[in-house]
Amino acid sequence: MLRFERQVWSCGCVHVAGVDEAGRGPLAGPVVAAAVLFEPEFLVAQAQGELEGLTDSKKLSSARREHFFSLLTSRADVSIGVGRAEVEEIDRLNILRATHLAMARALKALPMTPDHALVDGRPVPNLPCPSTAIVGGDGLSLSIAAASVVAKVTRDRLMEELDHQHPGYGFVRHKGYGTPEHLAALRRLGPSPCHRRSFAPVSQLSLPFPLPH
Repeated sequence: MLRFERQVWSCGCVHVAGVDEAGRGPLAGPVVAAAVLFEPEFLVAQAQGELEGLTDSKKLSSARREHFFSLLTSRADVSIGVGRAEVEEIDRLNILRATHLAMARALKALPMTPDHALVDGRPVPNLPCPSTAIVGGDGLSLSIAAASVVAKVTRDRLMEELDHQHPGYGFVRHKGYGTPEHLAALRRLGPSPCHRRSFAPVSQLSLPFPLPH
């Protein structure tokens, strides 16, 4: 889980951030990205210590995600930046460009600009530092896995807040994904202001507000 970090360190880059996102697929809510920057000594020392078992957030239970989130956000050896793209930006730009924007915002939210970023997935343009894209990186790099957990937990908490603001859709359970429960609520209630109007299951319904230009 440190192979890619070691490759970048060997090129003289000291500050290497992992970057990942959560929420590209849901029908509602923002897309959230996180950038996690470890002190190299801490990362090497704790890879088989406090960080053992850290991997792609989708492979972790909710309790394990919360455990690692608490650990990551409480250590002085770890810097975290979070960026998000709102529903309006998703509808205006498309989800891919909005995701790239959230990733750039996450890197810019770090206390320093990294020397290099390891990014989950395909190459991302216009980041504030050089980057390496790694398909499946959240299961191959500890830095990206950490970003995966931070992005996922942060977004899940945002969706729980939206559940209170827009009751009836079940956001607290499905986090905005297109589950049968969510689709049934959409048909019954119509879209809320936090629904992505450019996504087909939402746009096919009769909307009470115009699409953004």
